[in-house]
Amino acid sequence: MSGLSIKQKIALELQRQLIKDNEDKHPLRQLFWECTLRCNMKCRHCGSDCKVSALHPDMPFEDFAKVLRRIKEQYDSHKIMVIVTGGEPLMRKDIEQCGRAIYDMEFPWGIVSNGLLMTPKKIDGLLRAGLHSATISLDGFQDDHEWMRGIQGSFRNASEAIRILANEPSIKFDVVTCVNNRNYEKLADFKEYLIALGLKSWRLFTVFPVGRAAQDPDLQLSNERFRGLMEFIKKTRQEGRIMASYGCEGFLGEYEGFVRDHLFTCQAGLSISSVMIDGSISACASIRSDLAQGNIYKDDFVDVWENRYQPYRDRSWMKTGECADCKYFRYCQGNGMHLRDADGNLILCHLKRLDK
Repeated sequence: MSGLSIKQKIALELQRQLIKDNEDKHPLRQLFWECTLRCNMKCRHCGSDCKVSALHPDMPFEDFAKVLRRIKEQYDSHKIMVIVTGGEPLMRKDIEQCGRAIYDMEFPWGIVSNGLLMTPKKIDGLLRAGLHSATISLDGFQDDHEWMRGIQGSFRNASEAIRILANEPSIKFDVVTCVNNRNYEKLADFKEYLIALGLKSWRLFTVFPVGRAAQDPDLQLSNERFRGLMEFIKKTRQEGRIMASYGCEGFLGEYEGFVRDHLFTCQAGLSISSVMIDGSISACASIRSDLAQGNIYKDDFVDVWENRYQPYRDRSWMKTGECADCKYFRYCQGNGMHLRDADGNLILCHLKRLDK
């Protein structure tokens, strides 16, 4: 891997100070709500326990509303984005009512969806409920997307939803794509397809090797292809026709400042929290359940946010194993919190993936 430029080092040092300030002040800016575990897809890579009829019932909205009212007592609700996720949030018949209630409490809100149920009528209802942002998954052309998602017809539905939302000026909207060995060679053509739909913002992810995803060779890019993905994103951003970016996870060394709108930082527990389906208070929804900091059914959310989250706000415990002697730890801080196993060991190092 090539070293960092002087300009990158200066930027990363400045960001270190900003992160330290965030650790001290921890301003809540994003709150995920895992409103259901029900899902209408059969994704190959999914790490959630999601089924059409989940064993765990949907969280009653009033339980989550109590949390929002408590947050509003303490903080400026206009500065906190509520992101409704799942499962598939649109499996809830009351999703529009939930969204409207969140909006009426003066929180901006958004949704993460697979797009299967995102009909024009549903989009209109969500917009009327004050929808502020939306993310839809599309993992390539029809064969590749439906191979990944396990449902025929899902490509058509998601594409139509993207066409409508991409041309809706009132919301912030993007598409996420899980890059794998089936769609990797087609990314340039797929980019043109998304541009033709009107899309302006495109996030590309790789699947981290956990659970059944770790055993599927089609899901795991080689190091050479991972570097190729960074080059593709960098070139696409330089073209300026669509704003492509790599997902939030992973310190990317020489590519920092070139493949995202921001330098790497894991904001879990610093500005991001979540309320999970069982009431657990965590950070982003990808983080292990044993790193939850409390539960809304027995703890005060504000107290938890202000006084717990120590493993997130002091990450010196992550400077072990392969991170112990790494010269980039000062910038990386041990990678994303979701990339640690139950023993605290690093599951994946993005820097190593960029080795030539």
